[in-house]
Amino acid sequence: MKNFIYKSGMLALFAATVLTSCDPEIDGASPSKGEADFTKYVAVGNSLTAGYSDGGLYREGQLNSYPSILAEQFKLAGGGEFTQPLFTEAQKNGSGYLSLTGFDASGLPILKPVTTELAVRGMGADNKTLLYTEYLEPVNNLGVPGIKMIDVSTAGYGYNNPIAFNPYYERLLPNDVTPSGALRPYVATAAATQPTFFTMWLGNNDVLSYATSGGIAAISDLDKFKTNLDAMVNALVGANNAKGAIINIPDVTGVPFFTTKATATLIQMAAAANTKLYIVGSDNVTRVATTADYVLLTSTVGTPEQTPVGTIPHGFSPYNPLRNNEVLDNTEVATAQAATANFNNALAAAAQAKGLALVNMNTFFNSVKMKDNKPQLTINNIAYSPAFISGNLFSLDGVHLTPRGNAIVANEIIRNINATYKANIPTVDETKYRAVLFP
Repeated sequence: MKNFIYKSGMLALFAATVLTSCDPEIDGASPSKGEADFTKYVAVGNSLTAGYSDGGLYREGQLNSYPSILAEQFKLAGGGEFTQPLFTEAQKNGSGYLSLTGFDASGLPILKPVTTELAVRGMGADNKTLLYTEYLEPVNNLGVPGIKMIDVSTAGYGYNNPIAFNPYYERLLPNDVTPSGALRPYVATAAATQPTFFTMWLGNNDVLSYATSGGIAAISDLDKFKTNLDAMVNALVGANNAKGAIINIPDVTGVPFFTTKATATLIQMAAAANTKLYIVGSDNVTRVATTADYVLLTSTVGTPEQTPVGTIPHGFSPYNPLRNNEVLDNTEVATAQAATANFNNALAAAAQAKGLALVNMNTFFNSVKMKDNKPQLTINNIAYSPAFISGNLFSLDGVHLTPRGNAIVANEIIRNINATYKANIPTVDETKYRAVLFP
């Protein structure tokens, strides 16, 4: 019952491991900063900015984050050093992450957690949140996995107490409980860096947490989003009148977390078994699924389960429908996309008001979506898509990028910076960065 997820992509998957190298994109002119000043580049954002990948934050992902790639290119036009809160080599696996160890007889990938050489220093005061090894020196990459735009003004967001907090932010803050220490909100930490140039990719989690929960978690309030957005932009532009790039929010339905267990394929499988695919919708009513509903990567669809009428694959009977938290149904998709549009309108207005570059990652990732079951993006003769593992862009968690994906995103940001600030920052050769790592 589970072959459908991967078999169609296996040939493309193995073909994608044979890569060719190409030169970076540089025109005839020498690298130049144009109207920008890259002397002190600071990146603010969430897990994407931090280099989170494969379901965890670890050293290799940090080293291949898109801000790290950007910083290296900025150095060609006068950019300074770029410090990241790296885990040490001895603790290189950071929070732990997923690794691909092979494929089973059905063609499904075997994913195992990496649990050695971690950077875990203990348990938080809530007795459930892991604390990570602190990094207390000043950094240029302020990417904090899990942070939302509505979190950036919250005092105590990095304070280790029994109330919910963010351990990835906590590891960057002094231990003293003062406004300059653990109670300091993220926006104040960003302001204190006083960048000459910045990138800001915030807002994804304000929608993503809702979508990945199957519509259970709340979407952020738009008014609070706008208030915190204004505070962040003002803090980053600051007295230096810094230039920068604001990156907007992609459509969540374009990532493998929502596309791998394709509803259309599942519906066909159910029909072949003389039944239908059943889900519990956002109204908590069991109904037949449609192609407008998205089954999540974490769903156990197709797994045999006991029901009052016998053992039936999960989701293939009204007696064991897919639960609400396994599906982003059509109503929830519309809600997520409407919120994304509203947040992106606010981000665009903020960029325009300050004369900043706007990187439209929503449009970019929409252009990467499959069409007629074919990839739409090809770079240097290599195809890219949201396909799980074989698409080259996304890591094993189905949401975050591979090093190759980060390089492609960095190039898209560079193109927008060049256009906005009349700069000539060279792009990178994305094939020098790996996609999914095979055993």
